[in-house]
Amino acid sequence: MNGTVIRNQLIFDFASGILGPAKSLFASAYLELNSDASKIGSTFENMLGENLKDNENIHPKNLKYTDCMNNENTKSASNLKDPVTSFFGNLNNLKWKQVYKGFKEYTASINDKDELKLIKMDPGVSVPLHSHGGKEYILVLEGSFCDEYGKYLRGDIQINDQKIKHTPIASKDTGCVCLSITEKDVIFFGKYGSFLNLFTFIKSFFKQK
Repeated sequence: MNGTVIRNQLIFDFASGILGPAKSLFASAYLELNSDASKIGSTFENMLGENLKDNENIHPKNLKYTDCMNNENTKSASNLKDPVTSFFGNLNNLKWKQVYKGFKEYTASINDKDELKLIKMDPGVSVPLHSHGGKEYILVLEGSFCDEYGKYLRGDIQINDQKIKHTPIASKDTGCVCLSITEKDVIFFGKYGSFLNLFTFIKSFFKQK
């Protein structure tokens, strides 16, 4: 899987306005934290804007930027929060659910087929070797983690599919907090894989109910 192509496709789809709520929040947070991704997003927005000018059924007005601003919205713009804080509030105030020692998660209440979660891992904590039935999107909000494919710092994203098996390990110094989207359930491997997969199945069954 070409990670660069998938990342750019996510940014382009966000600029096009065709993403669902979960991926839209994920992409907006990515653009907020990653300056390189933000530049790519601006390029896509400019391209799409030029395409609108070529549409005979759309008649844009000739406005100056000052026509779109006043004292009130200028003041509010300076107080804007980042997308994650705007949606979740202060992360320290969330009711985190402990999945196992050193690993907590918070599932967003959002009407979407994609499951949006916050994941918090204490320093040095790892996730057992696993893959995914569909794509998994991970954005590092705080700290860092590493796996078989590299190290991921604040503002980095990792996008995996069913071909990827990995064992994420949180930084021994800082731990990590990540925003995550999973399209389908996790598939575990190794000594406790069968037990963990059974647990995941039971959990997803009651979630659907």
